[in-house]
Amino acid sequence: MATPFPFVAGSVLEASELNAITELPINAKTASHTLVAADAGARVQMTAAGATTITVDDGVFVAGQSVNIYNLGAGTCTITAGTATVTTSGSLALAQYGGGTLLFTSASAATFFSGGGANYGTATGGTSSSITVGGINYTLLTFTSDGNLVVSKAGLFDCLLVGGGGGGGQNGFSVNYVGGGGAGAVAVSTVYLDAATYAVDIGAGGARAIQGLTSRLDTPFISLSATGGGRGGGGDPATSGVFQVSSNGGCSGGGAGEPGATGLAATGAQGFSGGNGVATRGQGGGGGGGGGAVGAVGSGTAGGNGGAGYDATNFVGSSTFYAGGGGGGGASGGSGGTGGGGARSANGTANTGGGGGGNTATGTDNAGSGGSGLVLVRFQV
Repeated sequence: MATPFPFVAGSVLEASELNAITELPINAKTASHTLVAADAGARVQMTAAGATTITVDDGVFVAGQSVNIYNLGAGTCTITAGTATVTTSGSLALAQYGGGTLLFTSASAATFFSGGGANYGTATGGTSSSITVGGINYTLLTFTSDGNLVVSKAGLFDCLLVGGGGGGGQNGFSVNYVGGGGAGAVAVSTVYLDAATYAVDIGAGGARAIQGLTSRLDTPFISLSATGGGRGGGGDPATSGVFQVSSNGGCSGGGAGEPGATGLAATGAQGFSGGNGVATRGQGGGGGGGGGAVGAVGSGTAGGNGGAGYDATNFVGSSTFYAGGGGGGGASGGSGGTGGGGARSANGTANTGGGGGGNTATGTDNAGSGGSGLVLVRFQV
């Protein structure tokens, strides 16, 4: 029997209702949730398969009220400060079966007391460095080539993966200016890993007219992955057809300067779309999509700029961008997106997932290749 909260003045409670005081109501959630007044004194129970958040705003609760939060789902549930302040001596990222009590010390501040859920683990692999983010010290493991993540202590790990960037388009039959390559996808998550060795695969950048490859962190139960970026639009030298821009979950490449050669939308939620080329032969190609913004459209004979990359500052602790889109082909313009995107005829920067740039002049076929991806893993120390 659920506890008959809230009690109403003047009501008479039966024995069964009094006994039920120990049975807190369960507010079951399957998607991200912002706490409301009705959650006070209850159990907010998350049961989602993917990552979720529970947001805490001020003015909803008063000092002394509390909310019990538990995560039964496979996806990590992160308690997130909205307009309120949330502090803890542990972690606000709750792996499956993690939980605790959120106690409000005022209407705008709360402290989370962990109920024994998972804490951060310890691991080695890649290149190790010490970083500080938001006043919290971490060890950051950077993988720029295939390797192994060796977990010596089970626990939570924050992961950021970037797929390989796509190559710029091919200047084949009937195409003059091509699209820039799309950046590799960006995937960020917090996962619980047992003490074991896990393979890390770094996605290679795609050559001209080839999409990038996927970066992975493989575990027995899940495979964290960031898909490679799509190739830029261009022409097949053997036919009069135009390549369709590929996306496959990463950022898509830009369209060629060709009638009907548009940039496709990125598939999924890991990247942004490429820009359209000008729908006239001999005009500028679109910029490749980036991890943080869409690629720009071509304009006249100028190529569109590559989309800006993903801002990873809050992950690595210093101003850092990954997955910039490649610039579109054209007589001018076509700058690479911030975060390793290649400008016209330039390759995407290695280990950023940047897309390759388009070509620089009609009759040339000098579009750039995409940059390789990377995998970052961090844990609190």
